[in-house]
Formats: sequence, structure tokens, C-alpha cells
Amino acid sequence: MPQAAVGSPAIPPRTVRSLSCCGWHDGCRIHARRFLAWLLAALACTPITAQASFFKGEALDTAADVLAWAVMILVPLAGIALFWMVHVLPEKIAEKRHHPQQTAIKTLCLLSLVFGGMLWPIAWLWAYTKPVSYRLAYGTDKHTSYFEEACELAEKGELPQAVLEAIRHELDELAARGHLTLELRAVRDRLAMLQTSAQPGQPGGAL
Repeated sequence: MPQAAVGSPAIPPRTVRSLSCCGWHDGCRIHARRFLAWLLAALACTPITAQASFFKGEALDTAADVLAWAVMILVPLAGIALFWMVHVLPEKIAEKRHHPQQTAIKTLCLLSLVFGGMLWPIAWLWAYTKPVSYRLAYGTDKHTSYFEEACELAEKGELPQAVLEAIRHELDELAARGHLTLELRAVRDRLAMLQTSAQPGQPGGAL
């Protein structure tokens, strides 16, 4: 049986096998890396052909021309329409809220076009502001259109009685203070005729 050399300890067989396996794994990793690098290089050099469109030749040129003209015409029109919708937004808000100064808000929106849109935020805030000072000066915080729409609903029988009485009371106060315009005076007369016709036993009234 051979003796181990003096000064060099014998390596167990299990350790020898482990070192052999590690060397084999390292070799496999090196070959795998080389193969992956070669594959990537081959893919990078391979020309890729793709069909960008179903059209070919003159049909492709015609389709591109039509698309270009459509973009050049429709996109600016859509941008202008969107800009105008945003620009008149304060006016629409004032009309929806029956703001008494909606005419001035509309004028401010038009002036904002001249000043590059710098007045638009003021018009937007003005449309949402409650007109307290206007009510103190003129006795109401509603536009004439509010009373006209309420009168039309009252004539159709679609206005609640409590709202109708509040509108009549407000119009009477405006008349007493001398702030009744021609439009509001006409609305007041129509409501008075409606009240007269609703009372039975009156001349011309409902039976």
C-alpha cells in the first residue's frame, strides 16, 4: 500500500470529487456565456424585415397623403374647438347659476382673447362669486332670465307654490324700491294674471 508523502496531507476522495464537479460547472458556465454572446451577436447582425402596412407602392403613398391631410385639417380644428369650449366656460357657469352680471362676465371672456387669456381666471372666479354687493345695491342676486324661466314654469304648473310665492315677494320688493326693470315688470304682470286666473269666482278666473 503506497505511503503518502511526508509533509503533504492526503486529500480525501470526497473532496477530490467535489473539486472535479466545481471545475466541470465552471467550464459549463464559460461555454454557456460564450454561446449566449455568439447568439446575441448573430441576432444583432441578422436583418429583420417587418411589414409596416398592408398597403404597398402607390397605395401606401396615397394612404400617407390622406392621413397627412386629415391630421393637418382635423387636429387644428379640434384644438380650436377645445380652446373655445374652455374659453367660454365662465360664461356658461354664470348662465347656469343665473348670475346677475353674466353680461359683464361674457364681455370679460371676449376681452381675454385680446389679452392672451390673462383675464380668463378673473372671469372664472367672478362666475363663482356670490354677488352680495349687487344684491345690496339692486335688491336681488339673480339675473332676469331666472325670473323669466320661473314664470314659464309657473304658467305650465311645474313650479312649486313655495318658490312661486318667494319670487312674487321678491318682485314686489324690487317694485317698492324702484329697481324693477321692464323685463321684470312684464314677468310680475304675468304672474299677477296667473294668480288672478287661479282664483275661482273672479272675472275671467277658473271655475
